[in-house]
Amino acid sequence: MPSLKIWQPHEVFAQVAQNNSDEQVRQIKRAYQFASIAHGNQQRQSGELYIVHATQVAGILAGLKMDAVTITAGFLHDIVEDSGVELGDVRELFGPDVALIVDGVTKISKIKYNSTREAFAENYRKLLLVMCKDIRVMIVKLADRMHNMDTLEHLPEDVQQQYARETLDVYAPIADRLGMGTTKWELQDMSLRYLNPTAYYEIAHAMKSKRNERESYIANAIQEVQASIADFNIDAEIYGRPKHIYSIYKKMVDKHKKFAEIYDLSAIRIIVDTVKDCYAILGAVHAKWRPMPGRFKDYIAMPKANLYQSLHTTVVGPEGKPLEIQIRTREMHRIAEYGVAAHWAYKQGETDEVTSDENNLQLNWFKRIIEIQEETDSAADFMDQVQGDLFSDKVYAFTPNGDVLELPKGAGPLDMAYAIHTEVGNKTTGAQVNGKMVSLDYQIKNGDIVEIITSTNSTGPGKNWLDLVHTNSAKHKINQFFKKQHRGNDVKVGVELLNDQLETDGFEPSAVLTADNWNRVIAEMHYRTRDDLLAALGFGDIHAVGVANRFTSELREAQSRLDAKQATHDLLDQHQSLSTKSTQPLSGNDPADNVVIEGTDNVLVHMSHCCLPVPGDRIIGYITKGHGITIHQITCHNVSNQLPDRLIAAHWQTISTNQIKYPTKLKIFADNRNDILNDVVKRFNNSPVTLTSIDGKVHDDTELTIRTVVNVKNKDQLDQVIANLKAVPGVATVYRDLG
Repeated sequence: MPSLKIWQPHEVFAQVAQNNSDEQVRQIKRAYQFASIAHGNQQRQSGELYIVHATQVAGILAGLKMDAVTITAGFLHDIVEDSGVELGDVRELFGPDVALIVDGVTKISKIKYNSTREAFAENYRKLLLVMCKDIRVMIVKLADRMHNMDTLEHLPEDVQQQYARETLDVYAPIADRLGMGTTKWELQDMSLRYLNPTAYYEIAHAMKSKRNERESYIANAIQEVQASIADFNIDAEIYGRPKHIYSIYKKMVDKHKKFAEIYDLSAIRIIVDTVKDCYAILGAVHAKWRPMPGRFKDYIAMPKANLYQSLHTTVVGPEGKPLEIQIRTREMHRIAEYGVAAHWAYKQGETDEVTSDENNLQLNWFKRIIEIQEETDSAADFMDQVQGDLFSDKVYAFTPNGDVLELPKGAGPLDMAYAIHTEVGNKTTGAQVNGKMVSLDYQIKNGDIVEIITSTNSTGPGKNWLDLVHTNSAKHKINQFFKKQHRGNDVKVGVELLNDQLETDGFEPSAVLTADNWNRVIAEMHYRTRDDLLAALGFGDIHAVGVANRFTSELREAQSRLDAKQATHDLLDQHQSLSTKSTQPLSGNDPADNVVIEGTDNVLVHMSHCCLPVPGDRIIGYITKGHGITIHQITCHNVSNQLPDRLIAAHWQTISTNQIKYPTKLKIFADNRNDILNDVVKRFNNSPVTLTSIDGKVHDDTELTIRTVVNVKNKDQLDQVIANLKAVPGVATVYRDLG
């Protein structure tokens, strides 16, 4: 169900020609030709050629009006990872900047996030540091991620879930921080489609069913706005903007509301030429309709950290319904849609030097990432500070000299002091806000003038300061102050805690705390030295149980494998008498007859009723107590958290004359039109599968959810049935119903 524009090579070249010199266009064409030859007939899992993906990525970048270097890298971004081309070849043929971007994207592609929190944090750090070398690395990666998400349907379901979660947690927030609003919303919507397809399609259908009503309401509101500004002689572009599916989903979840209770499904956006026009329009709108308290935001006077500027107001509009209105200039709109990409201005036909001063605002963010990297001792601290201090809502405060400081919402004077400099924070004795003394737990508001009062006689942070600060950065610097004061004692305490824990766990410390083990654990926990780890343990940053488990993990894993093997044999011995089932093909029609259990040939086997596996699904056996082995899909949530000693390898046995059929459940979302149910049944009747049950449920008179149970031979046959059902007019989507 692709939703992005499909780019052809000639369309990319035509788009590029609008903003680049002839020589730059020739370079981009050479990159396409080079990538075509290098990838050859390589195919993705969807069956399309690799060069098609490279073309789509380059097309997305061209649509963002990126420079020639970035679009060239878009064509070549997979070439080092997926073909025999060396990075040196790219550097020699297309220059060092293209090679830097291709290398950065290649490194990011190798980062995996489905691991422990510590590993996730370390990989998150690698991603941001690679991005800091050249912001264009992340812009290319976001374009790559967008097309991959748009073709995700061709991958296994477990991979879809993992990929969508990674996109929602990692890449959409980065797109937001780079100000690339359109990219962020598309990534979020595409992620939701796989993470919660039921919610996604229910919202999509509900929005479609109310589309006429919504468009009529917005058209009426636009007419009233146009009438109210008619005397201003302002050239204004006014149009309705439907809310994105993910934003509606978040509002339903966060505010515990049903779709019918969400009124602001659309907003009006007004685009004008000047800032003066923005405020004139705002005055006219507020004169026309009563503004709702607390719903006005002036992001023109106080831009967001990602450079976003606009006036936001919500008024009690026509029919007494809330109406959200955004007002911005055309340049502000360009920045809101494309973010940092909109500022990537280059000297035409000359060098690739950035000429936009506004880009420096973004580069300051990357500078802060480097500072956090240097300040923090562990990857987890790094991730906490980046996510807490750089990806949160902001307030803007002034120093007495008129300098503006950006702080997370909720920050206080101590947060501001430490943001200025560590020593300013350590020597703080008080603060004045707007000329009046305030307590150190005061929360800074937008526009406050904050003066930090310091003293050279200060002894440093008090123990209660950790309760007074809001930012992770300030907390980290306060903790660092305490750690330096007590480091020697903390190391001694750490040694005692670790030895005591190992003895409690039944291990001899001298046998476990070997040099090799120390080197391994220090690397795993991302500390620089042995004393750094021990000091953190003594200070209380980490717990003795976790550290001891790291040291003994290999010993415990070896013992666990022995225990699991014995437990498996014991359980199977208990069930030998339950059945004389053989792994050889049987003549019956039991679906379990086509399953081979590793390591045994006489045990009772059942197919699970939760995930209903069919031949072609990846499967695993679960050893029950007293009822043999149950076969599940390997991605089934009922077995994903089970202990390894209860799981056993299983696979399908190929039987050429197999006539066994397997039940599976399907869920169909469709428009509630006449004869839709009959059309669905006809599709089943015209296929080799057996339909055993079907029922439908109508929602809001416009939507229909159909649940069926069908018997199929294998996954290939099931996939064909799903494809046939999707071809029925009015059917939005079909997927397996796993309960």
